[in-house]
Amino acid sequence: MSHSQPPPQRILLGILFVCMAGACFSFMLAAAKSLGAHYSSFQISWARAFGHIVFLLAAFLPRYGLAVLRTRRPVLQLTRSALLFGSNLLSFLALTFIPLAKQVSISQTAPLIVTMLAGPMLGERTTLARVLALLAGFAGVLLVIRPGTAVFHWASIGVVVSAACYALYQILTRRVAGQESPETSALYSSVVGAFGMLLVMPFVWITPATLADLALFCALGVLGALGHYCIAIAFGFGPANILSPFQYFQLLASVGVGFVLFGEVPDLFTWLGAAVIVGSGLFIGWTQTRKGAR
Repeated sequence: MSHSQPPPQRILLGILFVCMAGACFSFMLAAAKSLGAHYSSFQISWARAFGHIVFLLAAFLPRYGLAVLRTRRPVLQLTRSALLFGSNLLSFLALTFIPLAKQVSISQTAPLIVTMLAGPMLGERTTLARVLALLAGFAGVLLVIRPGTAVFHWASIGVVVSAACYALYQILTRRVAGQESPETSALYSSVVGAFGMLLVMPFVWITPATLADLALFCALGVLGALGHYCIAIAFGFGPANILSPFQYFQLLASVGVGFVLFGEVPDLFTWLGAAVIVGSGLFIGWTQTRKGAR
């Protein structure tokens, strides 16, 4: 059974929120990379999740009250949260070893994986052309990673696994979008990381050495919360396989942030691979839009 296509205005709003999320995530990753030189990835991931919860509770409780904590799909929400925590942990760990733009380039496989899974998990149709675009996108990832060469680093594989976790998180976000409010979904997305990691924190905790470090730890939660709130809103406006490719905006933002803050300049193969990945995602989004117009 096919799903009706949302009006173009709603799809455009969804695209806008996805791009806003990409900007938030780029700055969040930059903060995590700065902290990664001195603090455990577990502590950074916990701070990102706990700050997310605190920020959203402060924003939502005065307006919605305790009703924002009620969920009709607790298992689905907790599964989303576990996937997001795993994605963040692997992503922050990889940033200790590889440049920001390279990490984000590889992570752009998430929209491609969403498109691949949208058929069996969400009932969204695909075509041979989109399958070929997916294959091209994954070939672009190989250009960025270059396994078997001197520039290959094992952390790149961690980013691929992180992207797969994030893709599944987005699929489940789309599944609950019509059943839960964006506020509830945004809150539950970090429950596992915020409270489950409390068991681990006594073994990895290092007190922030400076006010600047403390500010970066706080910024992780705020930027992550804003980004995922935008994602939760976006997937209420349109299908996952149309909106997800527009996360390429995060790649553009990360290149600028990586250059300004860390002096990182992507090499030629990273640019080529990123271009192939983005091109694949754009082609998939374009074919879906044409289908909707017809």
